[in-house]
Amino acid sequence: MSPLVRRSLAAAAVGAVFAMALSGCGLIGSSATAVCHEQLDGQSVARRWNEQLLDAIRRDTPAPTVHARNLFHTSAAMWDAWAMYDADGNEAGSTQLFVDERVPASSAQVDEQAREVSISYAAYTLLSHRYRNAVGGAESLDQFDAELSRQCLDVPDPDSDLGEAAQRGVDIAQTLLDETLDDGSFELDGYLDLSYVAASPPLVVGEPGVGDGALPDSWQPLQLAEAITQNEQVQVQPLQFFIGPHWGSVTPFALEPSNGLPIDPGTPPLFDTDPSAYVAAAVEVINYQQTLDTNATDRGDYGPAAIGNNSLGAYDGEGFASNPITGEPYAPNELYTADFGRVVAEFWADGPSSETPPGHWNTVANDVSDHPDVGFQLQGEGAVLERLEWDVKLYLSLNGAMHDAAIAAWGAKREYDSARPITAIRYLAGLGQSSEPEQPSYHADGLPLVDGMIELVTNETSTDRHAGLSPGTIAIRGWAGHSELHDNIDEIAWIDGETWVPYQLDTFVTPSFPGYISGHSAFSRAGAEVLTEFTGSAFFPGGLGEWTAEPGWLRFDEGPDVPVTLQWATYSDAADQAGESRLYGGIHIAADDLDGRRVGAAVGQQAFSRALSLFS
Repeated sequence: MSPLVRRSLAAAAVGAVFAMALSGCGLIGSSATAVCHEQLDGQSVARRWNEQLLDAIRRDTPAPTVHARNLFHTSAAMWDAWAMYDADGNEAGSTQLFVDERVPASSAQVDEQAREVSISYAAYTLLSHRYRNAVGGAESLDQFDAELSRQCLDVPDPDSDLGEAAQRGVDIAQTLLDETLDDGSFELDGYLDLSYVAASPPLVVGEPGVGDGALPDSWQPLQLAEAITQNEQVQVQPLQFFIGPHWGSVTPFALEPSNGLPIDPGTPPLFDTDPSAYVAAAVEVINYQQTLDTNATDRGDYGPAAIGNNSLGAYDGEGFASNPITGEPYAPNELYTADFGRVVAEFWADGPSSETPPGHWNTVANDVSDHPDVGFQLQGEGAVLERLEWDVKLYLSLNGAMHDAAIAAWGAKREYDSARPITAIRYLAGLGQSSEPEQPSYHADGLPLVDGMIELVTNETSTDRHAGLSPGTIAIRGWAGHSELHDNIDEIAWIDGETWVPYQLDTFVTPSFPGYISGHSAFSRAGAEVLTEFTGSAFFPGGLGEWTAEPGWLRFDEGPDVPVTLQWATYSDAADQAGESRLYGGIHIAADDLDGRRVGAAVGQQAFSRALSLFS
C-alpha cells in the first residue's frame, strides 16, 4: 500500500463523514454523486480547493511571494480544467493558459460531473507537489487526501486507473508544474536567491541605534533575540535575510515580462538627496504611533460616512454621503481612536490566521461570493453564472493579480532597497534635534522637536517627564512594549528615540525585505480592482463590509475592552485601510503605501483585462 493511500485511509478514519465518503469512492452512479455533493456544504469544488490551499498557507512559512504564485497556479490549473469542458470553446470560446486539450462535446450539454473531477485532480496534484516539503506539509497532504475522499474520489496510486476525467486533471497540473519550474522563482533552490548582499550591517533590535556603518537609505536586516513568524513559527536563524530579491523577474500573468522591474513606481524619499522629505516621512510614522495611546480618551466616527472614498494614491477621503445600495445614510461607527488604530494595525498585519495578504484577499472574495445579495453575474450583467464557473473565473482573475502584484512589488523592493522606519527613525534620533541650534544635540538633518511627541531631554525633565532618559537624548513618545528595551511596558510612553520600535511583537518587529513599495498596498489594491471589475460594483454587497474584533482580541497589546468593528463601503476603502495599517504598525512610510496602491491598481486592471480575454 502506498504512503498516499495510507494517508488517505487515516484521514478518512478521522470521522464518519470521511468513512461514508470512502464507501462511495469512485463515480458510481447518481446516488454517490448526491452524497458527495451534500458533503461539500453547498460549496463548489473550486471553493473547496481554495480553502484547502488557504489552510496550507496558514501552516507554512509566511512568504507572500511564494503563496501568491501557488494561489495563481492552482487557480490556473482549475481554470484550464474547467475550460477543457467548455462546449462552445472547441471553436471560439474560453482560452486555456497551460494546455490546449479540449473534451469533444456531442451537444451543448457539458459533462459537469467529469469537469468537477478534472478540476479536483488538477488542484490536488498541484498542491500535493507544492506543499509536500513545506512547513506543516504532512498535515497539508493529509488534508488534501481527505478532501479527495470527501468528494468520493480515490487518492492517486501508481497501480490504479483513475479514469479519463481524473487523468486529465493530473495531466493539466503536471504540465503546469513542468512549464513553471524555470519561471524565475528558483523553485528548485527553495525559492532562495543568495546573490543579494545587504549594504547595511544588521540592526540589533535589542540595542540602541542602528549600528556602525548603517546607511539611512538602505534596508537593514534585523538581528532579533528570538524570531517568530506571524503565524507563530520559531525561526532557527534570528538574523533576517531578504525573502525574494529575485521575484521581479518571475514570469507574470498579465504584466509584460521584465528584467526585474515590471512597473517603476519612482524613487522613495531618500536622506542623501532630499533629507527634509525623509525626515517628514519618519515624523509621520511617529505621529501615527501617538494615536495608539490607550491613556487618551479620543473618539471618532470610523464608519463610511466619515472615512474612505480616497483618490487613488492619497489620504483625502471624507467618506460617503449615503449608502448607494440602500439609499440611506451610513450610521456612525463611534470608536476610541486608540482601539481603531491598534485593531487596524493587527487585523491587516497579514490577514486572519496568517494566510498572508494574497490569501487574505481570497478570504475577502469568498465572503463576498457567499453574500446573499451577490447575483453571480460577471461584471454585474448578462447571464447568471453557476457557482463553479463564478468561482473558477474569480480565482483566476484575483490570483493572477496577486501573482503579478508580488512580482511588481518585489521588483521595486530589490531596485530601491529602501530602509524601514525602524532604521530611519533610530538613525535620525541618533543625529539629534534640528529645531534649536543653541540647544544640545543639534543637527540640521535630525528630528524636529514637537511638543508631546519628540522632545529634548534636559537635566530637569530627566527626573520627571522623561524619567530614566539621559539629558541630551532625543525622546519620542512611542511603543514601549518591547521587552528587551522598555521593561515590557505595554503602552505609548517616552522612550529613547534610538530604541524606537514599531507596534509589533518583539519576536517579529519588521518583515524580512525592504520597504518600498508596500506589498500590502499592492496586493490589496490589486484585489480591490479585480473585485470591483468582476462584480460590476465598487461597493461591498449591501454597500457595507465589516469585521469585528471582540474584547481581548489583540495580540500585540491588551484589549480592546469593547468590541471594535472595522467598516468599509468599497473594496478600495478596505484596500486603502490595509495599506495605511502599515503606518499604524510602524512598518512603512506613506510613500511605500501610496505608491504601492498605484502599482496595485495598475496590476489589478491588467490582470482582470487578461482574464476577461480568456473568458470570452
